[in-house]
Amino acid sequence: MSDAALTPSQAPASVVRDPRWMVPLALFALYVIWGSTYLGIRYALVSYPPFLLAALRFAIAGVLLFAVLRLRGAALPTARQWKNAAIVGTLLLAGGNGLVCFAEQSVSSGIAAVAVASMPLFAAVFGGIYREWPTRGESAGLLLGFAGVVVLNLGAGLSGAPLGAVALIVAAMSWAFGSVWSKRQDMPKGPMNTAAQMLCASVSLAIIALLRGERLPAHPETSATVALAYLIVFGSIVAFSAYLYVLKTVRPALATSYAYVNPPVAVVFGVLLAGEHVGVFELAGMAIILVGVGIITMMRVRKV
Repeated sequence: MSDAALTPSQAPASVVRDPRWMVPLALFALYVIWGSTYLGIRYALVSYPPFLLAALRFAIAGVLLFAVLRLRGAALPTARQWKNAAIVGTLLLAGGNGLVCFAEQSVSSGIAAVAVASMPLFAAVFGGIYREWPTRGESAGLLLGFAGVVVLNLGAGLSGAPLGAVALIVAAMSWAFGSVWSKRQDMPKGPMNTAAQMLCASVSLAIIALLRGERLPAHPETSATVALAYLIVFGSIVAFSAYLYVLKTVRPALATSYAYVNPPVAVVFGVLLAGEHVGVFELAGMAIILVGVGIITMMRVRKV
């Protein structure tokens, strides 16, 4: 539910300064890396329990990012900002990503990505809390998108795993509410916001894992540990850095276009690399959800 792909110390200065190279590279990172993290979670779950997996991922990524930012002179968050980061991080990363990890124990990675694509639908609904009610056009997108969620749940991928289906819907709702709430709070500045959220979320996730009795595997499979490392380095640090870059460089519509690309990318990875099956209901649900999200996005762009 949090990650240019290269820093100045990792690439030639001419490449870093040239948007003709950096924008496509950053978008590639968002489209492919974030889309592949769902399959990475599935591989890591072979050895690591779900909430402990997410706790490890965000603890390590958060510490690394926090250390780099402090070395570069980034200011420490205030006490209020730490509190808000703890709340948002728990909603987005613990409630969002943690529940996705939990769901992928019984649901394929591709279907999980499609279900999470419904997040903007819930965000539009939660906006009403702050009197940002959907317009007529946005309401049409909402109805269409939620119809897609219903169609998705008719497929064998979710109907055969009701607990996983519920977890994915709650994950999307948690991420959406956290996103809407955070926009009106005093949050840490820049990348420090994500570092603080990762650190705080890792504590929440560790507590959940402890309450569930999850333990570190004594002899984890190498492939599972490699998948965890991939999630830490690429899913949580590289892709996030790419997202920050495109947010500052291109139009918001293009920066957030990963929301439409990640689900089909995740489905393709799951089918080709893990032999996952995607049925007619799942494909139809994905198409309907993405069209609904697209309508909402276009309506908001027009308002701006």
